[in-house]
Amino acid sequence: MLEIKPIFNALCRSKVGAVLLLIQIAITTAIVSNAAFIIQDRISYLNQETGYPEQDIFKFNVMTFGTDINLSQQFELDESMLRKMPGVVDAALSSSIPLSGSGSASSFNLQPAPQEGLSVRTAYFFIDDHAINTYGVNLIAGRNFTEDEVLVTNEITQKRTNVTIVTKALLDELYPDGDGLGKIVYFGDLPLKVIGVIGNMKGPWLKDSKPDNLAFIPYIKAASYAQVAVRTEPGQRAAVMKEIENAMLENYSKRVINNIKGLDELKNEYTAKDRLMMRMLIVLITILVLITALGIFGLTLFNISKRTKQIGTRRALGARKSAIVSYFLVENALICSLGLALGVVTAILLGKMLMQYFSVAALPPSYIAVTAIVVLLMSLLAVLGPAKRAANISPSIATRTI
Repeated sequence: MLEIKPIFNALCRSKVGAVLLLIQIAITTAIVSNAAFIIQDRISYLNQETGYPEQDIFKFNVMTFGTDINLSQQFELDESMLRKMPGVVDAALSSSIPLSGSGSASSFNLQPAPQEGLSVRTAYFFIDDHAINTYGVNLIAGRNFTEDEVLVTNEITQKRTNVTIVTKALLDELYPDGDGLGKIVYFGDLPLKVIGVIGNMKGPWLKDSKPDNLAFIPYIKAASYAQVAVRTEPGQRAAVMKEIENAMLENYSKRVINNIKGLDELKNEYTAKDRLMMRMLIVLITILVLITALGIFGLTLFNISKRTKQIGTRRALGARKSAIVSYFLVENALICSLGLALGVVTAILLGKMLMQYFSVAALPPSYIAVTAIVVLLMSLLAVLGPAKRAANISPSIATRTI
């Protein structure tokens, strides 16, 4: 049975290397545990259900410079043409596009603004009666807009729409008792009757404080710049996207059709920084673990070179190879345990700092525990090779070093 005290005394005689390794283990534990949690959090964020058949939807922009047409009538012709294209399920004008990172948000209230009362942040889309089908979402209660309820205008008008369709998340915030269907909500001072409820559906921003809060308002402002969303049959999107520019220009040539992108492509662009951060954190974790393993390996080799005579003497006195290996394993475990203890404290402090400055969720203890186990196993594996080399030192070679 090896005693801890002789090992501890040996470490004290060469404490600089041991202290540096201890600090390295602590830093690795703190950073790796927090980085692993952030990576897992980002994976969950990137894989969250959006509510859309992303692979079947695309959007494009229309910039009209011709002045010889009525835009409202032209958009009706465009939508009718799009819906008749082979492979197209439906198409709709939309003031904002989901998952794009660009859109509009406001407060929905139970009282007309600026009266005080419950106010809930929500994104909103100005759309027509085809948007529900175009985006491939399902009404879980109520009904869709009728064509007559959609207000289409070329200019600012005093006319106002009076209905809306909202997500369940938004309605539950405004009416927690679940009786919001058919009730009135206020968009500023505009009263809107909730005629339909959508299930899970994200707005323009996945990172928003209320990403599930979304309202559809049946209003189309026929302007020179417009965005159009199109849903296709599964597997037909690429073919339709290739034909869309020519088809639109054949309908009316004095305009530009651009920014033709799939919904999944928009989502990938929006989340590009998050995926880059994940890759950087993975590289950081890999580098830290490798450096720590190399540090343990190097320190053990250094200690062996300094203790060749001591090891040879122990072998001459009958010490088994397993005893030599165990000695270095215990020595390493002692350094690693002290480093892990310091690392746990550092990980907690780092996690709190990330919570305070970057709004990261609290670091679960399980991540610290798993990281500590991984670091301990890695350190034992790193020292195993040098320890076996030390065990193979023959007493005669050690004697010649006298």
